[in-house]
Amino acid sequence: MLSTTLKTVSLVVLLATSAMTPVLAQTPPPAAVPATMTAAKPDADMAEVLAVLAGLGGKPIETLEPGEARKQPTPTDAVMKIIKDKKLDVKPHEGLKVSNSRFADMGNLKLRWYVPESATKESNLPVIMFFRGGGWVIADLDVYDATPAALARKTGAAVVSVDYPMGPENKFPAAHDEAIEAYKYVLKNAQGWGYDANRIALVGESAGGNLAINTAIAARDQNLTKPVAIVSVYPVATTSLDTPSKKEQAAAKPLNTPMMAWFVKHATKSEADAQDPRLNLVAANLKGLPPTTVINAEIDPLKSDGDMLVAKLKEAGVATTHQLYTGVTHEFFGMDAVVAKAAEAQNFAVTRIKQGFDARK
Repeated sequence: MLSTTLKTVSLVVLLATSAMTPVLAQTPPPAAVPATMTAAKPDADMAEVLAVLAGLGGKPIETLEPGEARKQPTPTDAVMKIIKDKKLDVKPHEGLKVSNSRFADMGNLKLRWYVPESATKESNLPVIMFFRGGGWVIADLDVYDATPAALARKTGAAVVSVDYPMGPENKFPAAHDEAIEAYKYVLKNAQGWGYDANRIALVGESAGGNLAINTAIAARDQNLTKPVAIVSVYPVATTSLDTPSKKEQAAAKPLNTPMMAWFVKHATKSEADAQDPRLNLVAANLKGLPPTTVINAEIDPLKSDGDMLVAKLKEAGVATTHQLYTGVTHEFFGMDAVVAKAAEAQNFAVTRIKQGFDARK
C-alpha cells in the first residue's frame, strides 16, 4: 500500500500488514507485471494526486526505520497541496464539532469525534466507528481526517475515529485488541452522550478495513450489541502475497507489493502471527456478520484481498455488496475534495450505512 512517496505509505502500510505471511518475510517481491499485460491507468484526478505526491520527495519506506517512515509525505499531503494551489473552497469540518475524547476511564483509548453542530443530547444520533489505515505501523488521526469528516457531514451521524497502538512498539494483536475495547467503550457510554448504542456502523480503510471486520467478529463472539453495517474499504484480508493483484499491481503507487515485507516485519512478533485469522481474514469464521460492503480500487495490490473476502463473506451467508472503482488507487477513498470517484465511493458507502441505520430504528 505504499509508494515511493511515503506518506502514501500510510495506506500502503495497511495493506502490507495484512499480507504478512511467513512466506512474505522470506520471499522476494513478486516479479513485475509482464510487458504484454495492459496496466491499468489512473484517471485524470488520480494522476494529478500521484504526480503531486511524487513531487513531495518521499523516501522509499523499506529503507527507513518506522520513526522516519512516519515523517514521510502522505497522500493527504498531496491532496492538501492541490487544494491550496488551486485555491479550492474546501471546508471539511464545516457544520461539525470536532473534538478529542478526554475521560478518566478511557485508559489508553484515543478517540476523535465528528458530530453535527446541530446535535443535542436528545438527538439520539446513530454512530459510525471509523478505523484508519497505515498498515498498523504508520499514520495517525490527522492523516485520516477526511473520511470521518465526510461521513459525518453526509450521514448526519456521530462519527468517532479510533486511534490504535502501532508496531514495532506495540505489535499484533495490540491494534485489534484496542479496536474492540473502543467498541465496548462506545456501547457503554453512547446513551449518556446522547447517541444510539443500538445503531452503530463500522467503517475502515486498509488496515482499518481489516479492523472493522474483526471488531464485528468480536462483537458476535462476545455477545455484544451487533453493528448494523460494515463498510470495509480496500481491506487487508489475506497474508498471502500470491494473489493476482499483488503480482499485477506490484509496482503500483502509492501502495506497492515490495513494501509488504517491511510492514510485516514491524507489525508482527513472529511468522506465526501471519496465520492468525485476525490478519488472515479469509480463514476467519465470518458467519453471522451484519450486511457488509467491500469497496476496492482498481490500481491496488489489495484488490484481490477484497475479491477473496467478498467470496468468503458470501460463502458464510453474509449479505454482501462489492463495489470496484476503476482508474483509482489505494487511498483514494478520502480524497473526495479532488478525486470525483472518491466522492462517488463515499456516497455509495453512505447509502449502505443509512440502510443499516434504518433497519434498526
